[in-house]
Amino acid sequence: MEKYQKLMIANAFLIIMISMLAGFMLAFGLIGGLEVYPGKIVEMPYYGSADGWARAHAGGLTNGLLIIGVALALPLISLSERMCKINVYGFIFIGWANTVFYWFGNAAASRALSFGDNPLGASNIMGAIGFGAAFAGALLIIWLLTYAALALLKSR
Repeated sequence: MEKYQKLMIANAFLIIMISMLAGFMLAFGLIGGLEVYPGKIVEMPYYGSADGWARAHAGGLTNGLLIIGVALALPLISLSERMCKINVYGFIFIGWANTVFYWFGNAAASRALSFGDNPLGASNIMGAIGFGAAFAGALLIIWLLTYAALALLKSR
C-alpha cells in the first residue's frame, strides 16, 4: 500500500510542478514577458491565452491535490489488490491526462473541447490529443470514484 501511495504522491508533485510552470506562461501572457529586475520586462514567447494558462495553473494544482487526497485515503477503501492497482494507475493517468488537456488545449482554438471544430474555433492535432486525453480521464474518474464510494459505503 505504501509503495502505491508514494507513487501517487510523486506523480502528484510532478503534476503540481508542471502547473507551476503554467504560472510562468500565465505571467508571460499577462505582462508580456519576464521581469528580470523592477521595470525591466524581457519579452518571452508563449502560446495560448492568459485565461487558458490560468486554468492550467489552477487545474494542475487541483489535479495534484486530488491525487494526494486519494493516495492518503487509499488505506481506508476496501479494494482488492487488483482494484487498488487500477485506482492507483487510474488516478495517475487522470492527472496526466488533464495536464495534457490544459497544455494542448492552449494550442488549439477549440480549447481541446472536441475532436473537431466547435463554436470556439478550429481544432488541430493538439486539440484532438488534448480532448482525447481529457475525455478518457473523465470517463475513468467517474468509474473509479463511484467504485471507491460504493466500496466505502459497503464496508461501513
